[in-house]
Amino acid sequence: MQKMSTLNKVRRASFSRPPTTMLRQRGTGRVPLRRIYMTILKAPASGGRGVAIAVAPNGGRLLKTDHPGLPVAPAELAECAAECLAAGASLIHIHVRDESGRHCLDVERYRAATAAIRASVSEKLIIQVTTEALGLFTPSQQIALVRTLRPEACSMALREIVPDASHEPAFAQLLEWMRRERILPQIILYDRVDLERLEEMLRRGVVPAQDIPVLFVLGRYTKDQHSTPADLQEFLNPSHAFSHWSMCAFGPDASACAVSAALLGGNIRVGFENSLLLPDGRLAANNAALILPVRESLELLGRQIETADMQRAAMEKIW
Repeated sequence: MQKMSTLNKVRRASFSRPPTTMLRQRGTGRVPLRRIYMTILKAPASGGRGVAIAVAPNGGRLLKTDHPGLPVAPAELAECAAECLAAGASLIHIHVRDESGRHCLDVERYRAATAAIRASVSEKLIIQVTTEALGLFTPSQQIALVRTLRPEACSMALREIVPDASHEPAFAQLLEWMRRERILPQIILYDRVDLERLEEMLRRGVVPAQDIPVLFVLGRYTKDQHSTPADLQEFLNPSHAFSHWSMCAFGPDASACAVSAALLGGNIRVGFENSLLLPDGRLAANNAALILPVRESLELLGRQIETADMQRAAMEKIW
């Protein structure tokens, strides 16, 4: 028997029956879903504009008791990376844990995880590490991680790494160094206040570039958080036009939020860090299962799913 491909394994684990791209209408036979979607939207496909899908497979809060398939060890992250690449991801956003399973910013653990992922998928995924403090680490510790590890990419929550104006010089120096070292940043913004603060830093030159990639977080890391596409409104029409923005969301509507963001010109991040649930409310078998319904919806709507190399080129244009 021919060996089942990684993507087919993901599909089989994700759906009780294969997803269909056709619907039956009375008297008309089978109708492509793409045509139905386009009629509803009254808009053509985007003419080739791509959408990048990032996966955040573990986060710093969940445990195996929350989901037995939570990837934590390097080998688990490597397997997850291969599945998510097959499902359509171009970037993997990773956290590492200490020996007790607690979130940490340990350089050697990050190196082990990165090496395992690279051995699994080579350069076909951008590996983005987090500097998330989670109430445990200071801005100087977050900065030290980036300078010592020298990752390909890293995310930084603005309110954590620059909690007040006194931390702006160190933040500016870090960004200048990252630009020289070709390390791709992503600034995490939790609300309009964060957004306007970053815009003001751009105007004052604290950010040593005219633009910087950002991630809009729709909601909070709280129990039973349920994001909706309407939550995007808080981040729309900023005074600075960020050319590379992404979003993540929580709960069973995370996929709907992702598709909405993509149709508005954004990139998307899905994964267990933000939601364990499929669009129908069922528990996802794995992280790749959260990517597939988003990818398939976007492809039906004419959007191209971008590769890691396409994303590297897009971000290097502004950084």
